[in-house]
Amino acid sequence: MLTRVALRMVVCLAYLPLPLLRVLGRLLGLVLYGLVVSRRRVVLVNLTLCFPQWSQQELHRQTRRVFIRFAQSWLDRGWLWHGSDAVLRRRLRLEGNLSELDGVEPTILFAPHFMGLDAAWTALTQQVPRRFATIYSPQVNPQADAWIYAGRQRFGQPQMVARLDGAKPIIAAVRAGEPLYLLPDMNFDPSESMFVPFFGVTACTVPSLSRFARLGRAKVVPIVTQMTPQGYRVRVLDAWLDFPTADLEQDTTRMNQELQRYIEPDPSQYYWVHKRFKDRPDGETPPY
Repeated sequence: MLTRVALRMVVCLAYLPLPLLRVLGRLLGLVLYGLVVSRRRVVLVNLTLCFPQWSQQELHRQTRRVFIRFAQSWLDRGWLWHGSDAVLRRRLRLEGNLSELDGVEPTILFAPHFMGLDAAWTALTQQVPRRFATIYSPQVNPQADAWIYAGRQRFGQPQMVARLDGAKPIIAAVRAGEPLYLLPDMNFDPSESMFVPFFGVTACTVPSLSRFARLGRAKVVPIVTQMTPQGYRVRVLDAWLDFPTADLEQDTTRMNQELQRYIEPDPSQYYWVHKRFKDRPDGETPPY
Protein backbone atom coordinates (compact mmCIF):
# COMPACT_ATOMS: atom_id res chain seq x y z
CA MET A 1 0.00 0.00 0.00
CA LEU A 2 2.77 2.41 0.98
CA THR A 3 4.68 1.70 -2.25
CA ARG A 4 1.56 2.29 -4.37
CA VAL A 5 0.93 5.65 -2.71
CA ALA A 6 4.59 6.68 -3.06
CA LEU A 7 4.64 5.82 -6.77
CA ARG A 8 1.42 7.73 -7.39
CA MET A 9 2.92 10.72 -5.62
CA VAL A 10 6.03 10.61 -7.82
CA VAL A 11 3.83 10.52 -10.92
CA CYS A 12 1.73 13.47 -9.72
CA LEU A 13 4.83 15.51 -8.90
CA ALA A 14 6.07 14.93 -12.45
CA TYR A 15 3.90 17.78 -13.70
CA LEU A 16 5.46 20.40 -11.45
CA PRO A 17 8.00 22.85 -12.91
CA LEU A 18 11.43 21.27 -12.76
CA PRO A 19 12.98 23.91 -10.42
CA LEU A 20 10.23 23.26 -7.86
CA LEU A 21 10.58 19.50 -8.24
CA ARG A 22 14.31 19.78 -7.63
CA VAL A 23 13.69 21.81 -4.46
CA LEU A 24 11.40 19.05 -3.21
CA GLY A 25 14.07 16.52 -4.11
CA ARG A 26 16.64 18.47 -2.14
CA LEU A 27 14.40 18.50 0.92
CA LEU A 28 13.69 14.78 0.56
CA GLY A 29 17.41 14.08 0.19
CA LEU A 30 18.21 15.96 3.39
CA VAL A 31 15.49 14.06 5.24
CA LEU A 32 16.89 10.74 3.99
CA TYR A 33 20.40 11.82 4.95
CA GLY A 34 19.19 12.47 8.48
CA LEU A 35 17.02 9.38 8.90
CA VAL A 36 18.66 6.56 6.92
CA VAL A 37 21.76 6.24 9.07
CA SER A 38 22.88 2.85 7.72
CA ARG A 39 22.92 4.04 4.11
CA ARG A 40 24.54 7.33 5.12
CA ARG A 41 27.38 5.27 6.56
CA VAL A 42 27.71 3.35 3.28
CA VAL A 43 28.12 6.58 1.31
CA LEU A 44 30.54 8.02 3.85
CA VAL A 45 32.69 4.86 3.84
CA ASN A 46 32.78 4.79 0.02
CA LEU A 47 33.82 8.43 -0.22
CA THR A 48 36.39 8.08 2.57
CA LEU A 49 38.04 5.16 0.76
CA CYS A 50 37.98 6.79 -2.67
CA PHE A 51 38.84 10.36 -1.66
CA PRO A 52 41.23 10.09 1.31
CA GLN A 53 42.46 13.63 0.64
CA TRP A 54 39.10 15.13 1.64
CA SER A 55 38.58 16.61 5.10
CA GLN A 56 35.81 15.31 7.37
CA GLN A 57 33.84 18.45 6.58
CA GLU A 58 34.13 17.83 2.84
CA LEU A 59 33.23 14.14 3.22
CA HIS A 60 30.00 14.99 5.04
CA ARG A 61 29.19 17.78 2.56
CA GLN A 62 29.60 15.44 -0.39
CA THR A 63 27.61 12.73 1.38
CA ARG A 64 24.70 15.16 1.74
CA ARG A 65 25.02 16.04 -1.95
CA VAL A 66 24.84 12.35 -2.88
CA PHE A 67 21.58 11.96 -0.93
CA ILE A 68 20.15 15.07 -2.56
CA ARG A 69 21.10 13.87 -6.06
CA PHE A 70 19.67 10.44 -5.26
CA ALA A 71 16.30 11.87 -4.16
CA GLN A 72 16.13 14.31 -7.07
CA SER A 73 16.86 11.58 -9.60
CA TRP A 74 14.08 9.40 -8.19
CA LEU A 75 11.53 12.21 -8.39
CA ASP A 76 12.74 12.91 -11.94
CA ARG A 77 11.66 9.43 -12.97
CA GLY A 78 8.11 10.70 -12.75
CA TRP A 79 8.52 13.05 -15.70
CA LEU A 80 10.94 10.73 -17.47
CA TRP A 81 8.32 8.02 -17.61
CA HIS A 82 5.11 10.09 -17.65
CA GLY A 83 5.98 13.55 -18.99
CA SER A 84 5.19 14.62 -22.54
CA ASP A 85 7.50 13.95 -25.45
CA ALA A 86 8.17 17.68 -25.77
CA VAL A 87 9.10 18.04 -22.10
CA LEU A 88 11.59 15.19 -22.36
CA ARG A 89 13.23 16.58 -25.48
CA ARG A 90 13.58 19.93 -23.74
CA ARG A 91 15.12 18.47 -20.57
CA LEU A 92 17.26 15.67 -22.00
CA ARG A 93 20.27 17.04 -23.86
CA LEU A 94 21.88 14.28 -25.92
CA GLU A 95 25.28 15.35 -27.24
CA GLY A 96 28.78 14.19 -28.09
CA ASN A 97 29.83 11.81 -30.83
CA LEU A 98 26.37 10.65 -31.86
CA SER A 99 27.81 9.11 -35.01
CA GLU A 100 29.01 6.25 -32.78
CA LEU A 101 25.34 5.20 -32.65
CA ASP A 102 24.61 5.47 -36.36
CA GLY A 103 26.37 2.51 -37.93
CA VAL A 104 25.74 -1.22 -38.03
CA GLU A 105 28.88 -2.16 -36.09
CA PRO A 106 28.05 -4.15 -32.93
CA THR A 107 28.14 -1.73 -30.02
CA ILE A 108 28.17 -1.94 -26.24
CA LEU A 109 27.36 1.24 -24.35
CA PHE A 110 29.34 1.46 -21.12
CA ALA A 111 26.77 3.23 -18.94
CA PRO A 112 28.10 3.60 -15.37
CA HIS A 113 25.77 4.04 -12.42
CA PHE A 114 25.46 7.80 -12.43
CA MET A 115 22.31 9.18 -10.82
CA GLY A 116 20.97 9.91 -14.31
CA LEU A 117 21.22 6.35 -15.58
CA ASP A 118 17.49 6.23 -16.43
CA ALA A 119 17.65 9.70 -17.98
CA ALA A 120 20.38 8.51 -20.37
CA TRP A 121 18.42 5.38 -21.29
CA THR A 122 15.28 7.44 -21.91
CA ALA A 123 17.18 9.98 -24.03
CA LEU A 124 18.73 7.26 -26.18
CA THR A 125 15.55 5.25 -26.74
CA GLN A 126 13.52 8.40 -27.41
CA GLN A 127 15.91 10.36 -29.62
CA VAL A 128 17.99 7.75 -31.48
CA PRO A 129 15.97 5.90 -34.16
CA ARG A 130 17.12 2.35 -33.50
CA ARG A 131 16.37 -0.47 -31.11
CA PHE A 132 18.49 -0.79 -27.97
CA ALA A 133 18.92 -3.66 -25.52
CA THR A 134 19.69 -3.75 -21.82
CA ILE A 135 19.86 -6.20 -18.93
CA TYR A 136 17.06 -5.99 -16.40
CA SER A 137 17.17 -7.11 -12.77
CA PRO A 138 13.67 -7.54 -11.28
CA GLN A 139 12.89 -5.47 -8.19
CA VAL A 140 11.86 -7.12 -4.93
CA ASN A 141 8.63 -5.10 -4.69
CA PRO A 142 6.26 -6.16 -7.51
CA GLN A 143 4.59 -2.73 -7.78
CA ALA A 144 7.91 -0.92 -8.08
CA ASP A 145 9.10 -3.60 -10.51
CA ALA A 146 6.11 -3.12 -12.81
CA TRP A 147 6.51 0.68 -12.77
CA ILE A 148 10.24 0.62 -13.49
CA TYR A 149 9.91 -2.06 -16.18
CA ALA A 150 7.18 -0.11 -17.98
CA GLY A 151 9.14 3.15 -17.67
CA ARG A 152 12.24 1.67 -19.24
CA GLN A 153 10.18 0.31 -22.13
CA ARG A 154 8.47 3.61 -22.84
CA PHE A 155 10.31 4.42 -26.08
CA GLY A 156 11.79 2.46 -28.95
CA GLN A 157 10.52 -1.03 -28.08
CA PRO A 158 13.84 -1.99 -26.46
CA GLN A 159 14.82 -5.54 -25.71
CA MET A 160 14.86 -6.13 -21.94
CA VAL A 161 16.99 -9.18 -21.20
CA ALA A 162 16.51 -10.67 -17.73
CA ARG A 163 19.81 -11.12 -15.89
CA LEU A 164 18.90 -14.71 -15.04
CA ASP A 165 18.55 -15.55 -18.76
CA GLY A 166 22.33 -15.62 -19.10
CA ALA A 167 24.69 -14.35 -21.77
CA LYS A 168 23.28 -15.96 -24.93
CA PRO A 169 20.38 -13.54 -25.58
CA ILE A 170 22.65 -10.61 -24.67
CA ILE A 171 25.30 -11.57 -27.22
CA ALA A 172 22.62 -12.34 -29.80
CA ALA A 173 21.20 -8.83 -29.39
CA VAL A 174 24.64 -7.24 -29.80
CA ARG A 175 25.42 -9.24 -32.92
CA ALA A 176 21.99 -8.36 -34.32
CA GLY A 177 22.92 -4.67 -34.19
CA GLU A 178 21.12 -3.64 -31.01
CA PRO A 179 23.44 -1.43 -28.90
CA LEU A 180 23.64 -2.95 -25.43
CA TYR A 181 23.24 -0.49 -22.54
CA LEU A 182 25.46 -2.15 -19.96
CA LEU A 183 25.98 -1.14 -16.31
CA PRO A 184 28.82 -3.39 -15.07
CA ASP A 185 30.29 -1.17 -12.34
CA MET A 186 28.63 -2.65 -9.25
CA ASN A 187 29.68 -5.27 -6.70
CA PHE A 188 27.87 -8.33 -8.12
CA ASP A 189 28.39 -12.06 -7.55
CA PRO A 190 32.03 -12.60 -6.46
CA SER A 191 32.09 -15.97 -8.22
CA GLU A 192 31.66 -14.14 -11.54
CA SER A 193 33.95 -11.20 -10.70
CA MET A 194 37.59 -10.29 -10.16
CA PHE A 195 39.38 -7.93 -7.80
CA VAL A 196 40.85 -4.88 -9.54
CA PRO A 197 41.58 -1.32 -8.32
CA PHE A 198 38.91 1.37 -8.18
CA PHE A 199 40.19 4.72 -6.88
CA GLY A 200 43.16 2.77 -5.55
CA VAL A 201 40.98 0.39 -3.54
CA THR A 202 40.60 -3.27 -4.46
CA ALA A 203 37.04 -3.71 -5.74
CA CYS A 204 35.06 -6.80 -6.71
CA THR A 205 34.29 -6.04 -10.36
CA VAL A 206 32.37 -8.04 -12.94
CA PRO A 207 34.37 -8.37 -16.21
CA SER A 208 31.28 -8.49 -18.43
CA LEU A 209 32.19 -5.40 -20.47
CA SER A 210 35.31 -7.01 -21.89
CA ARG A 211 33.74 -10.46 -22.14
CA PHE A 212 30.61 -9.27 -23.99
CA ALA A 213 32.66 -7.01 -26.27
CA ARG A 214 34.83 -9.96 -27.32
CA LEU A 215 31.95 -12.40 -27.75
CA GLY A 216 29.87 -9.83 -29.64
CA ARG A 217 32.84 -8.50 -31.62
CA ALA A 218 31.68 -5.08 -30.49
CA LYS A 219 33.17 -1.66 -29.89
CA VAL A 220 32.66 0.00 -26.48
CA VAL A 221 31.14 3.49 -26.37
CA PRO A 222 30.94 5.27 -22.97
CA ILE A 223 27.80 7.13 -21.92
CA VAL A 224 28.32 9.77 -19.21
CA THR A 225 25.28 11.46 -17.66
CA GLN A 226 25.19 14.65 -15.61
CA MET A 227 22.21 16.10 -13.74
CA THR A 228 21.84 19.82 -14.53
CA PRO A 229 19.38 22.55 -13.46
CA GLN A 230 17.73 22.17 -16.88
CA GLY A 231 17.43 18.36 -16.71
CA TYR A 232 20.23 16.04 -17.82
CA ARG A 233 23.23 16.21 -20.09
CA VAL A 234 23.89 12.84 -21.75
CA ARG A 235 27.26 12.61 -23.48
CA VAL A 236 28.16 9.94 -26.03
CA LEU A 237 31.95 9.66 -25.93
CA ASP A 238 34.31 8.24 -28.52
CA ALA A 239 34.64 4.46 -28.67
CA TRP A 240 37.62 3.16 -26.73
CA LEU A 241 40.67 2.27 -28.80
CA ASP A 242 42.39 -1.09 -28.33
CA PHE A 243 39.48 -2.57 -26.39
CA PRO A 244 38.83 -5.38 -25.74
CA THR A 245 42.14 -7.19 -25.51
CA ALA A 246 42.88 -10.82 -24.76
CA ASP A 247 43.53 -9.93 -21.11
CA LEU A 248 40.27 -9.86 -19.12
CA GLU A 249 41.88 -8.43 -15.97
CA GLN A 250 43.66 -5.69 -17.89
CA ASP A 251 40.42 -4.69 -19.60
CA THR A 252 38.47 -4.62 -16.33
CA THR A 253 41.18 -2.55 -14.69
CA ARG A 254 40.98 -0.11 -17.58
CA MET A 255 37.20 0.10 -17.24
CA ASN A 256 37.56 1.21 -13.62
CA GLN A 257 40.29 3.69 -14.55
CA GLU A 258 38.12 5.26 -17.24
CA LEU A 259 35.19 5.38 -14.82
CA GLN A 260 37.31 7.25 -12.30
CA ARG A 261 37.95 9.97 -14.88
CA TYR A 262 34.22 10.31 -15.52
CA ILE A 263 33.42 10.54 -11.79
CA GLU A 264 36.12 12.96 -10.65
CA PRO A 265 34.64 16.24 -12.05
CA ASP A 266 31.57 15.86 -9.81
CA PRO A 267 31.65 12.79 -7.50
CA SER A 268 28.16 13.50 -6.11
CA GLN A 269 26.67 12.47 -9.46
CA TYR A 270 27.73 8.85 -8.89
CA TYR A 271 25.67 6.13 -7.16
CA TRP A 272 27.67 5.87 -3.93
CA VAL A 273 24.68 4.48 -2.01
CA HIS A 274 25.73 1.04 -3.25
CA LYS A 275 28.11 -1.09 -1.13
CA ARG A 276 30.83 -0.97 -3.77
CA PHE A 277 33.46 -2.63 -1.55
CA LYS A 278 31.23 -5.21 0.15
CA ASP A 279 33.04 -8.34 -1.07
CA ARG A 280 36.72 -8.45 -0.15
CA PRO A 281 39.71 -10.64 -1.02
CA ASP A 282 40.36 -13.47 1.43
CA GLY A 283 41.42 -12.18 4.81
CA GLU A 284 40.04 -8.65 4.40
CA THR A 285 37.14 -7.36 6.48
CA PRO A 286 34.28 -5.53 4.68
CA PRO A 287 34.50 -1.81 5.50
CA TYR A 288 30.78 -1.42 6.23
